Amino acid sequence: METIEIIGYKRANLGKRNSNKLREEGNVPCVVYGGDEQIHFHAPMILFRELVYTPGANFVKLNIEGVEKDAILQDIQFHPVSEVILHADFLELQKNKKVKMDIPVKIIGNSPGVQQGGKILIRIRKLSVMAYPKNMPSFIEVDITELQLGKSIKVEELLNDQFEILNSPLVSVVSVNIPRVKIEIEEEDEEGLEGEEGTEGTEGTEGEVSKGDESKGDGKSDDTNKDSSDSKE
Repeated sequence: METIEIIGYKRANLGKRNSNKLREEGNVPCVVYGGDEQIHFHAPMILFRELVYTPGANFVKLNIEGVEKDAILQDIQFHPVSEVILHADFLELQKNKKVKMDIPVKIIGNSPGVQQGGKILIRIRKLSVMAYPKNMPSFIEVDITELQLGKSIKVEELLNDQFEILNSPLVSVVSVNIPRVKIEIEEEDEEGLEGEEGTEGTEGTEGEVSKGDESKGDGKSDDTNKDSSDSKE
């Protein structure tokens, strides 16, 4: 997993007024905990761009006035309207202690189901993962090269010895759905086949009737022959 460095400075004063002032100056009020001590600090908001607006998960190297700490972004708060970062919480990492993170799903490969007209549906975009820091992945790769039309890949198929996925094993992560248009076309084809079978049955009935007519015709022919013989006599 990649590491992003954030340089911070200890906060001399705490409280809402001081926090608002820091934000006005382009800084983010922060706190790091989980280690020997809890430290309140602030860091330039521009340094959070790579950490927040990135597709993968990352570790953080905090450099607070020369003191370095390995951490992860535990929580972040945004303003509901302006989306400015209001506050960030960091959890200090311990090498011998497992940590839980939400790891993005990364789809790789080409599905034969898509080539048949199906549509890829990603049902879960992040999975909850528990692992030691050295084993934590940036992405959970999901290979769809064998995913057929109407099938799905579940969490239980992504299990790994290096980390534990905390989501339910039976939850579908990605699937190839059959388009509604394709279903309707197949239904119409089935109805067409049923109609053809009915037509064949009708033709058979007509055949039997014509056969009866032929037998009636044969009877008339016999009567005509008989009259002809009588006249000769």
